[in-house]
Amino acid sequence: MEFEIWWLLGIPIFFGLGWIAARVDIRQLLSESRSLPQGYFKGLNFLLNEQPDKAIDAFIEIVKLDPETVELHFALGNLFRRRGETERAIRVHQNLLARPDLPLEHKVHSQYELGQDYLKAGLLDRAEETFNQLVDTQYSAQARRALLEIYQREKEWTRAIDAAQALQESGAGARQKEIAQFHCELAQDELVHLHPDTALSILEKALAADRKNVRATMLIGDVYLAKGDIEAALLAWRRVEQQSLPHVALVAQRLMDGYRHAGRPQEGLSLLKSYLAEAPSIDLLEVLFKAVLELEGEEAANQLVGDELHRTPTLLGLDKLLEARLLQASPEAVPELSMIKNLVHNYTQKLARYQCNHCGFKSRQFYWQCPGCSHWESYPPRRTEELNVMN
Repeated sequence: MEFEIWWLLGIPIFFGLGWIAARVDIRQLLSESRSLPQGYFKGLNFLLNEQPDKAIDAFIEIVKLDPETVELHFALGNLFRRRGETERAIRVHQNLLARPDLPLEHKVHSQYELGQDYLKAGLLDRAEETFNQLVDTQYSAQARRALLEIYQREKEWTRAIDAAQALQESGAGARQKEIAQFHCELAQDELVHLHPDTALSILEKALAADRKNVRATMLIGDVYLAKGDIEAALLAWRRVEQQSLPHVALVAQRLMDGYRHAGRPQEGLSLLKSYLAEAPSIDLLEVLFKAVLELEGEEAANQLVGDELHRTPTLLGLDKLLEARLLQASPEAVPELSMIKNLVHNYTQKLARYQCNHCGFKSRQFYWQCPGCSHWESYPPRRTEELNVMN
């Protein structure tokens, strides 16, 4: 392509156009900065000087003079809520709602933010009232989720079921697992108050919501046990195997006690051995070890633990093996072996925890609802060390 001299003339032209555009942008920026209320800079200065109360006063004064700064208040209120300064967040959003000329869109938004403030502050009654006013607005899904959280905190399980069903019907996602767990909570309360028939009726609703709900099946067995029907209880507990084989560890002690009560301990022993062969578990091994020790003797218990440790080598298994070895140790070997056992046991206490898959919260106790993040069914029925070995 040949070079044309006249192309050189385009360079100063483009340069001049760029200079003009830059001047326009600068003038526009200066114009916009001059149009900002003086209180805006005053409020920012208070914030920089760590005087948040005076900053709030300054920003509230801006809103009274200029409705266009409402978004600034939303940002400020959210900032205070995230920092845990809920009283200040409430004050910001209450002042917004107090404006008679606030547009409806901003009014609804302010109400939603105020509900979040109340929820964060633990003012559940006020939060519930606020979110109930939002169920027919564009914040319907968020409000229903917040109401569901409130009812769970207050352990109002019937209302939690209604809220979860309303959320599900609105297209906000399936809630069947949670609904089943809420029914289980109601059934457990009835069982505690010695109303087994009512509990059984509720648990049938739990399984109708989620056929794989292990907790409901375990509780059905507990109901039949309370009614004195041990065979029905055993049948219910054995159904856990069909729902989730790893969860049989949670029902192992119930099964063993039930078979003893029914006069068939060897049948229970054989069943637990078959479960251990299919789903290795330190909790299941614990129950089985005691049963074998009682029914078959020290040598059989020792062999059981040794075989299991070779199959699934863990420190938790080693701890159990040392316990078995102590039963057969000579008097001279007991002190040294006991010292080793105590050292291993003290260390394994850190490993013998359940861990939430959602937030990582660890606990010695198995929970259906995580105490850390409130998620349901987020705990695998195995200890952390076992999960690490499996992975």
